[in-house]
Amino acid sequence: MTGGNTAQAGQSAWRDLRPRLISGIVLVAVASLCIGFGGWLYGLLIIAGMAGMAVEAAGLFGLPVRHWRGGLYVAWAVCAGFSAASGHLASFVLFCLLSFVFGGPLWALMCVIVLAGTALLWLRQGGVWPVVFVVAVVVASDSTAYAVGRMVGGPKLAPRISPGKTRSGAVGGLLGAMGVGALVAACSGTGGVMGGLLWGGLLGLAAQSGDLAESAMKRALNVKDSGTLLPGHGGLLDRFDGLAAAAPLAAGLAACAGGASAFWLADLHNILGGILRFLPG
Repeated sequence: MTGGNTAQAGQSAWRDLRPRLISGIVLVAVASLCIGFGGWLYGLLIIAGMAGMAVEAAGLFGLPVRHWRGGLYVAWAVCAGFSAASGHLASFVLFCLLSFVFGGPLWALMCVIVLAGTALLWLRQGGVWPVVFVVAVVVASDSTAYAVGRMVGGPKLAPRISPGKTRSGAVGGLLGAMGVGALVAACSGTGGVMGGLLWGGLLGLAAQSGDLAESAMKRALNVKDSGTLLPGHGGLLDRFDGLAAAAPLAAGLAACAGGASAFWLADLHNILGGILRFLPG
């Protein structure tokens, strides 16, 4: 009897793996095409993602898009995306500040959406590799955390926020992010493998923090998923919560380091110097 229960538990733990893999492969294929092509196709991908996340955010707080305020909320995200894609990257400040008219929770989510979209559009100006680095690190963090957590198990990471996440999974996700960061740095032809390890680790930690923050929000709202668009993943907010946290961090550090291109080559001294240049006085 115990063996039967164990087998059922194991099957239950992996039951969402197949749809998760299929939707993941589709996402990777579409994203790879758009990232590689760049230009308007990449811009449309980012804007579509921002719009979809805004639809889910509005729905989570009882603001359906068929209502004029819900439609305005989604249009706000779309306008922010078009503004950034057309080269007005600094306008993200106004879009973030003025979105307070939607109320505290929706304002916070709009800031996340606008910052993430603007960061990804700016990073692409440095070429393909900066975006590949960030996306690959976040995917590796999520995938290895999921796999290691399922296989190893052990103590929970934050049981009150996300009962499914384990400490072993968090460690596995961090190591996966560091390894893929080093791999992308090596494949880019620019070198900087040690920088890839460091930056991969930092972005991996940011991705896991974003994941936990979204889990805490869903727990407070008593919902399982932000949406149903992506089989095995839930909604766009569920899938891209880590990327929404990691991309602005990558863009901010890259800006302090002097540019988006091969930002993992920058050392700590350059980054600190860049931060000081942004400070008043």
